[in-house]
Amino acid sequence: MITRPSNLLKIAFAVSLAFSLGACNKNTGKNGEAAYAGSDTDTVNGTPLPERQEGVSFTSDNVDRNQFKPVHFAFDSFEIQPDDQPSLDQVADFLKGGQNIIIAGFTDERGTAEYNRGLGERRAEAVRNYLIQKGADGGKIQTVSFGAEMPVDPGSDEGAWAKNRRAEFGVVK
Repeated sequence: MITRPSNLLKIAFAVSLAFSLGACNKNTGKNGEAAYAGSDTDTVNGTPLPERQEGVSFTSDNVDRNQFKPVHFAFDSFEIQPDDQPSLDQVADFLKGGQNIIIAGFTDERGTAEYNRGLGERRAEAVRNYLIQKGADGGKIQTVSFGAEMPVDPGSDEGAWAKNRRAEFGVVK
């Protein structure tokens, strides 16, 4: 059997691609199970995330999402702006009273679903880290990302996108 060089190259490329793709997702969580791409542990910057409370989610009736105003972010950023710090300081003071909150991160519609979920999570984690640095108990703060889901403005222009790039607070009742 005579194999042409181009067929050998195709086979070598296919084998190489198979090995490369197999090595792409090697994130594992506890007990070796696969973890999502955002993180491979239950800590954020060394501070453990609390256990999820049974029956509590950001969208449930037992969470007040109107107590604090959202924090907004620049395009493709999870950096907290100085203008938002006084509002975040109020949230940190509130948390010193022992309440539990959920911080939800959101993005605008641009970017892939996977990228937006990751960016939303980084935004929520940045807010969580700021609150912890201000003395809030990290065990009382849960984070979640909705990415581009649940936009406050369904438009497709800079004004709408600016409103949708945010982190919101849900106070557990």
